[in-house]
Amino acid sequence: MAADQLPVLSIDGRTLTCGRLAAQVGGPVRVRLSVAARRRSEASFRAATAAITERQVYGRTTGVGANRSIGVDAGDLAAGAQHTLALLRSHATSAGPLRSEVRVRATLVVRLNQLAAGGSGISMTAIDALAAMINADALPPIREHSGIGTGDLTALATTALGLLGEVTLTRPLPPVLLGVHDALPFFSSNAATLADAAIATARLQMLAKAGLAIATLTGLAVSANFEAFGPVVERATPGPGARRVCRTILALSDPDGTGLPPSERIQDPFAMRCLPQVNGLLLEALDRLDQVVSGHLNVAAENPVIVSSPDDRMPAVVAHHGGFHIPAVSLACDSAAIAVAQSVPLLLGRLAMLVDPGATGLPAFLGDGTPGASGIMMLEYLAASALADLRSSASPASLGSVTLSRGMEEHASFASQAAVQLLETADAYATALACELLAAVRAVRMRKLPMPDAGWGAVLRACATLGDSTEDRDLTADLVQAELLLPALADLAGDAIRAAEPLRVPRARISPISPG
Repeated sequence: MAADQLPVLSIDGRTLTCGRLAAQVGGPVRVRLSVAARRRSEASFRAATAAITERQVYGRTTGVGANRSIGVDAGDLAAGAQHTLALLRSHATSAGPLRSEVRVRATLVVRLNQLAAGGSGISMTAIDALAAMINADALPPIREHSGIGTGDLTALATTALGLLGEVTLTRPLPPVLLGVHDALPFFSSNAATLADAAIATARLQMLAKAGLAIATLTGLAVSANFEAFGPVVERATPGPGARRVCRTILALSDPDGTGLPPSERIQDPFAMRCLPQVNGLLLEALDRLDQVVSGHLNVAAENPVIVSSPDDRMPAVVAHHGGFHIPAVSLACDSAAIAVAQSVPLLLGRLAMLVDPGATGLPAFLGDGTPGASGIMMLEYLAASALADLRSSASPASLGSVTLSRGMEEHASFASQAAVQLLETADAYATALACELLAAVRAVRMRKLPMPDAGWGAVLRACATLGDSTEDRDLTADLVQAELLLPALADLAGDAIRAAEPLRVPRARISPISPG
């Protein structure tokens, strides 16, 4: 698609969300600064220019970090320009492999949106240059080791040097002369961390919804006891997540509302029975993560933050602060990763049911009936391997800390690492879900159940591209295709719950039930 045909993403410093960001950065994107954002940014720049004539302002009239007490002559333009270049060049020091274009593109959009919030004091030259970089899809070489949750300094300093023409971009861009005090306000941000966290959040929310559609197919394949998702269970399990799981599973499994055949089992293993309690918490953890990350996408968190008075007649407010420090993001990422790691053992339990003739009434490993056929045997192993990766990526990054810059910065949230681990969590979760989907689709097809038009019938028809041969064969290509189907299944799960009528929960007193 030509650049002038791309949809335009309005950047206003107020309304960017994880979902909007992730949906836009898969390829080149066009951005446009809103009128209100430009007005706020211009006012902040004027306020910053006035403030350095009245008081010391970190990074403008001083050095940075432990050099905060070293004065810089803000009135000497030549010295100021040299100070800006020195800051950018020194802070661009980086290491590790290059990040993907999607992650870099998201970083630039996040940074532009933060600057549009109007508190950095940066020049409009820098803001417009960053917007031009995004619109040209001229991406800087951002490397993996970028920050520790106190600012993605190397990523953003490298970006600024790309604007200056000192760093090679993926596409040529005319160099821009940044303002004399633009260095610190440009790289005083966690944009790369927030970009990773936002992408991971949107993907995990999609995967969690797809997982409910897949679990529904599994439940039908093993003749699950769907009492575990009934209205009374909503009262037995406090929390909006469990309620959403129950209603989604019921809407998909019984779209006509005619009722499901009774199960021969009085109760299922935890893999089915405890899905509301475990995956409900996953949905809640992801909602909380979305709230935290989206909030940080839309604030002016630069240090210092510089805000003008409404009419520019009162002195500007200059606040040296720690708003750039984001342990909230680190904790939310860690919590979400742990919630995913909690849910996948249930997925493995459902796979165990699917390969068991005692649960499905079908040949072992859903083979073709040939003696000793392996069928989908390897899917359990692959899902278990993904679980091992999940457990590793769910190790809380927020437990670490470090002291840097001659003792001035004695705490680190490691939010950058938590966000990267969350991206890895999403990859492993997608693999595990693809394994269950492949097995569940095969089992439901083999059972030849009457298929409704909506609900799980629509889910199964969406999987028509998955091969239907049951003979022993290499399932690698099938797994790749299964993973590609996950967004469509997530949409169907969302449609099912929106179409379902609200369920009335009986107000009768609920007696305690043994969890055995």
